[in-house]
Amino acid sequence: MAGSTGGDLSVLPEGCVANVLSFTGPLDVGRLSIVSSTFKSAAESDAVWEQFLPPEYHSIISESSDSSLLACSSSKKELYLHLCDNPVLIEDGKKSFSLDKVSGKKCYMLSARDLIIVWGDNPTYWRWTSEHNSRFPEVAELIGVCWLEIRGKINTCLLSQDTLYGAYLVYKTTPAAYVFEDQPVDVTLGLAGTEGCKRSVYILDTKREQEQDYQQQRQQRQIAISEVGVFGFSAMGWRAPEPTREKNKGEYPKEREDGWVEIELGEFFNNKGEEGELEMSISEVNGGDWKGGLIILGIEIRPKRG
Repeated sequence: MAGSTGGDLSVLPEGCVANVLSFTGPLDVGRLSIVSSTFKSAAESDAVWEQFLPPEYHSIISESSDSSLLACSSSKKELYLHLCDNPVLIEDGKKSFSLDKVSGKKCYMLSARDLIIVWGDNPTYWRWTSEHNSRFPEVAELIGVCWLEIRGKINTCLLSQDTLYGAYLVYKTTPAAYVFEDQPVDVTLGLAGTEGCKRSVYILDTKREQEQDYQQQRQQRQIAISEVGVFGFSAMGWRAPEPTREKNKGEYPKEREDGWVEIELGEFFNNKGEEGELEMSISEVNGGDWKGGLIILGIEIRPKRG
């Protein structure tokens, strides 16, 4: 029928559109804001972005290191985006809290001070210092130990429900780091009282170094062939060696945008109504070799994407 608006949501009052948007997600709101001026205006609404903030955000922020954030934010959207990009310190600076920008799910990082580090209070083995790009006042620097053991825990009631989380050790290595290039470490993740998952990972990215060596060998081979010619090599009874890739079993660290690196400890699905202590550990106690040159920022627990 002529003049019918059909299913055109843009003709709805802005309040109705805002109510619809609040049942989507932050990413969808950003996409839908370009549909029309009504959608754009509704997408800026506090009623929409209030739904993307956790129910307890008032108490979290008021007890954080940035308690003035509630009063300083001009809108709920601004507050949301600030919490995504700027973790706030909580529990006397021992943890940080932030939001995942895509989903709005809660993220936490346990600082090195919030972890149990065997021999961590002995200055012979560990040194507590500051780091210019650390979100925490202190980081833990490993001088040297033969028994490496780091443990952390967080109550699952703090995490977003029905969400798949990953836990990551966030750290750096010094130029003087040793043993970690050849010796994997054991990592575990699971609820207290359960066996959890256990696997081996590498603290140093020897995989990347091996790939760089491989590419360098390939380049040298191509240069040799171009200078003499492949038929020249054959006539002399010699062939340019084909480089080989070495493979180590285990997972390797990844670089982060904040200048640190991380290695995944495992993943955990936080079921609604299932509460307990999520425990994680990093250890190397079997090799017997002394190891050092590790700087621990903390352990981050955040939603996994895709």
